[in-house]
Amino acid sequence: MSQPITFASPDDLENAFYDALSGGDADLLMHYWCEDDETLCVHPTGVRLTGLVPIRESWRSIFANARIRIQPERIAHWQGTVMAVHHLTEILFVGDDPSPHGPLHVTHVYVRGAHGWRLASRHASAADDGHQAMADAVPHTLH
Repeated sequence: MSQPITFASPDDLENAFYDALSGGDADLLMHYWCEDDETLCVHPTGVRLTGLVPIRESWRSIFANARIRIQPERIAHWQGTVMAVHHLTEILFVGDDPSPHGPLHVTHVYVRGAHGWRLASRHASAADDGHQAMADAVPHTLH
């Protein structure tokens, strides 16, 4: 890829990110990340990766071991002029197995720079919605 891909919005970038994930293309996926030493990715295993090289190698390893498809569902988002935060739930499908894995809670942090929007941070963790249901049932009034 000779020219950087420019995204006009975090939504456009997020759609391209999930397309690259489904295509198993780690090199294309990495064009969507910030070129910064502090770029961060936390996979559901809890391993924190900082910097493009370890992030790229982790995605290459994932794609070498399995074909994945992810169904993202946006839960909430906030967007300013140079930063956006998206909270999503992901359902993961591996190979030809029709059984879903997950859900995962995911947070994407996007920043806007010279080449449009880029992913600065992705944090994915296993969802424990049973605890959320209990928390929702507790009254939230403070005395």
